[in-house]
Amino acid sequence: MKPGIHPPYRPVVFRDRAAGFAFLTRSTMTSEHTVEWEDGHTYPVVDVEVSSASHPFYTGAARVLDTAGRVERFERRYGRRGR
Repeated sequence: MKPGIHPPYRPVVFRDRAAGFAFLTRSTMTSEHTVEWEDGHTYPVVDVEVSSASHPFYTGAARVLDTAGRVERFERRYGRRGR
C-alpha cells in the first residue's frame, strides 16, 4: 500500500441498538462516540440500523412471497402468450 493516503485501520465497535447486539471488528469508520468494551479498552462505536441480529433473512422472520399466485394472477389478467 502507498503510505500516507489510506485512513487508519483500527478496532471499532458496531452496535445495533434495535437488537441490543454489538460486535468488535476492525474498520476505517470513525465516530466521536466511544464505548468501553468487555476487554476493558475504549473503542469508537458506530450505530447501525440493521445487523445480522435484526435482519429478517438472518433471524428467520423473512416473509415468503407467493410468487406462484402472482404469476397466475398476471396470466389471468393479461393472458398467456404463445412462443
